[in-house]
Amino acid sequence: MIRYFAAHPTVSNILMMAIIAVGLYSLKELNKESFPLLKPSKVQVMVAYPGASPADVEDGICNPLEDATDGISFLKEQECDARDNMAIFTLEMQEEGNIREFTDDIKTEIDAIQNFPDNIEDPVIKQLGRINPVANIALTSDKLTLSELKALAEYYRDRLIAMPEVPIVTIDGFSTHQLQILIPPDTLKKYNLSIQDIATLVGAEVVDLPAGKLDAAETSYQIKFDNSAKTADELANLIILNTADGGEIKLGDIAHITDRFETPEDRIELNGKVAALLKISKNSRDDTLKVADALIEFVEQENNLLPDGTRLTIVNDNSTSVRDRLKLLLTNGWQGLILATFTLLLFFSWRYTFWIALGLPISFLGGLAMMVVFGVSINMISMVALLMAIGILMDDAIVLSENIDHEYRKGKSPLNAAIDGTQKVFRGVFSSYLTSAMLFGSLLMMKGDMGQILGVLPVVLLSVLTISLIEAFLVLPHHLKQSLKHTHHQEPSKWRQNFEARFSKLRHAAGNAAQKAMQFRYVTVGAALALFIFSIGLIATGTVKFKAFPDLEGNNLEARILLPQGTPLSETERVVDILLAALDKTNRTLSQNEDEPLVKNIQLSYGTHGDVPENGPHLASLSVDLLNTESRNTKMNQLIQLWKDNTGDLPDVLNIQYKEPKVGPAGRAIHIRLSGPDLTELSRASWDVQNRLRGYDGVNNLIDDLRPGKPQYNIRLKPGALAAGVTSRSIAAQLRAAYLDIKIAEIYNGRESYEIIAKLDNVPTQALEDFDNFTIFSSNGRAIPLNSVAVISESREFSRIGHINHRRTVNIYGDVDADIANTSEIIASVQTYAAELNKKYPDVVFNFKGEVENGTETRLSILAGFGLGVFGVFLLLSLQFRNYREPLIVMINIPLALIGAIWGHLIMGLDFTLPSMIGFVSLAGIVVNDSILLVEFVKFRVAEGMVFHDAARQAVFDRFRAIFLTSVTTIAGMAPLLFETSTQALILVPLVTSIVFGMLTSTVLILMVLPALYAIMEDIGFVKLAPEMEED
Repeated sequence: MIRYFAAHPTVSNILMMAIIAVGLYSLKELNKESFPLLKPSKVQVMVAYPGASPADVEDGICNPLEDATDGISFLKEQECDARDNMAIFTLEMQEEGNIREFTDDIKTEIDAIQNFPDNIEDPVIKQLGRINPVANIALTSDKLTLSELKALAEYYRDRLIAMPEVPIVTIDGFSTHQLQILIPPDTLKKYNLSIQDIATLVGAEVVDLPAGKLDAAETSYQIKFDNSAKTADELANLIILNTADGGEIKLGDIAHITDRFETPEDRIELNGKVAALLKISKNSRDDTLKVADALIEFVEQENNLLPDGTRLTIVNDNSTSVRDRLKLLLTNGWQGLILATFTLLLFFSWRYTFWIALGLPISFLGGLAMMVVFGVSINMISMVALLMAIGILMDDAIVLSENIDHEYRKGKSPLNAAIDGTQKVFRGVFSSYLTSAMLFGSLLMMKGDMGQILGVLPVVLLSVLTISLIEAFLVLPHHLKQSLKHTHHQEPSKWRQNFEARFSKLRHAAGNAAQKAMQFRYVTVGAALALFIFSIGLIATGTVKFKAFPDLEGNNLEARILLPQGTPLSETERVVDILLAALDKTNRTLSQNEDEPLVKNIQLSYGTHGDVPENGPHLASLSVDLLNTESRNTKMNQLIQLWKDNTGDLPDVLNIQYKEPKVGPAGRAIHIRLSGPDLTELSRASWDVQNRLRGYDGVNNLIDDLRPGKPQYNIRLKPGALAAGVTSRSIAAQLRAAYLDIKIAEIYNGRESYEIIAKLDNVPTQALEDFDNFTIFSSNGRAIPLNSVAVISESREFSRIGHINHRRTVNIYGDVDADIANTSEIIASVQTYAAELNKKYPDVVFNFKGEVENGTETRLSILAGFGLGVFGVFLLLSLQFRNYREPLIVMINIPLALIGAIWGHLIMGLDFTLPSMIGFVSLAGIVVNDSILLVEFVKFRVAEGMVFHDAARQAVFDRFRAIFLTSVTTIAGMAPLLFETSTQALILVPLVTSIVFGMLTSTVLILMVLPALYAIMEDIGFVKLAPEMEED
């Protein structure tokens, strides 16, 4: 087939054009995003239990849910979060499971639960992780009321969702819209009614119900009874009572009716103005940049039409980081390609170099088509794989091209040189492909979320490598044949003759070095072994530290505010004002170093906190949009520190976190889970661990999820209460009706939904003495003060109770400043301390999650997969070389490459990370190829009649040019990224460092260590490389 494609005048070009055409068509099918999307693996069940405390929710909701779902297939972990009025139950699936079947099993088991409390709402079940945020659009106005603002937001939501580029739009910034029926206590006494009685009367009148169909002679009629009330005025005009003299009493006569939103703290502000937030998300089939471009165009058009004071603003735009990262990789990719091409021009003619370099875009376009087939998007990881491929693809093309050139220099015709040169290295190149595929394929065994993210890399590399192999064997020889025809009998230029002469001296020097290495073979191998052991010691001793994932600096910063439970909204607003003033001062100070203001937008959300599983007026979050990372001079840590300093101490605040909102692929730097039966003991143990963590430099934003809840009134009947005509149930029902809204109906007015609720007006709050006099109605209608029939006491429970697999848990979260401290070292120290704490708290179990767990899981899976990959390579080489000795010699290049990777991180001042490990595994697939071809040429020379030492020296001389070229082009292709200073490149620099420095070291050492190993094995009789050796 090689002869046919090389000799045929058109077939190679037809194949090349077909690959190019399919690749160009695939470009528009590829989605673009920042990182690969994770497969959904979690299902969330939300169950509302109005009025219940966390302890009530734990007993009534969490325990039945956990019991019901224990036996579900592929269940990895249950997590139940018991809060005020609500249970959030999350089930995580093992990687082997099917999310659809997993969800169906959960629904089936929950539907069968019979022991839920009577007053719960229906469970809401949904899969998590199916969508990803793209950007938010904030709608602000100086003139519109809150209801009008929401109505306008609904209008824009309909407009956006109708656009083909925009898949998912939700509205945030509003609590439930309600028509509230507020009933004064005196009215209840006057008419001898309870809140429940009035709610029942209203519910009987607010009716909107289809009543059937009437078939007349000429036509058919629908029948509908419509006495609905959709406004406060319509509700006020409802007749609900009759007087003794036949008069009518309207609802508005006995109650005050308001149109408002349920909780004032559920609101969002943008730059000081109340805002409606349109949150735009995408699923796995949508392109982040296409969605973002559509939003930008939409906002520009609408802002030109809106009146003064009303405006749409894009905030939390995740597409900016996608654009920055893709631009970074494209720029470095072109630079690397140009450097690699110029390197080739030093050795080959421009025609020869052109056809070698053309293999790259052909392979890339073919790889893009394969990415569409495998469902891989254009993202940071797939782009890194394409960058890595520059050097790897050059490897096969250079080996083949250099050998064709070598055959041509022997005097063969261009066609015969192309055919013989390709066939001579076919076995070595194909074996190199198989070994690379085996090692890259081992990365597909990576586990965990990071394994899913990084697992894209081997898919892309294997796709591009496969297309490259086809191009190298079936397309390139034909083109090189044509190129040799044009250069036939042409005299090399003077500068090329000088360059070739100097390079020839370098080749002879390499051969002499190999000769010396064989002469002092034990010293050579011993020195290499010592260097390898010393290099491993750099990691073992912590000189080169390990970190799961490099920190990526973004364009968004949050301040998350936590005050004690029960804090009024006015106090939270006072604290927010202090932080806003401090941020304004910080912005004015730091913007002096920028071309434009550092802070672009400030989004304020009350009632939420990213690290606290609670809701209420004691929480707030400030989200700050900053100048793009590539446009600003200020580092995130510098901004955070100055903001902290300007804010000062706030004694009434439990916690303020200044941080980037996104958690990296490795999870939280610090996440320690404590589990045990007693919440008080867990709280004490958590406090001890946090105090220990506070002693480490670089640790910040420490918080746990167990805190005291709101003060609670506990009520019990007094002796003799039954004689007064009240029971426990009647008192509980009347208190529930007064202090917990009674939902009468839910109605729709266009797209806007409303709840009609009834509640007591002017409810006594806070003071126990006021609550004492709450009016209770006895069975005979007599009004009785609450304290005359009940004992009232005050207590305080925890604000939240968490469960993991039936056990009560507390989670400790924290961040680590990577410029100051190393997460792995801190966690190792805390693990030792936790073992000591177990003596103090014997019932508490300490589990270390987050970056430590995820990093360990992925690291171990990489090592396990790499081990299998190496074993597979050994088996393949054993088949090729027909013995078990030479594969060991070939594979010695792998640890030699690790030496360079480790020292590279030390020189560059980098931590050894999971991307570093990925880089090393990829590097192993590259450097083994040099060893294979070197051993192949030793065998060729011995078969030709050379003695071993001369054969080894000559093989080094023969292969030096190809080895040198593959190494230099790989390094040249990666060099721009190695020295990239952009913050977006932080994830890539460790990966590239492993490849560049590993390639550099292994290239130098393999030319000396491999011949020395051969010599030692000959000394001990393991190999007998002589002219009379057995034929292959």
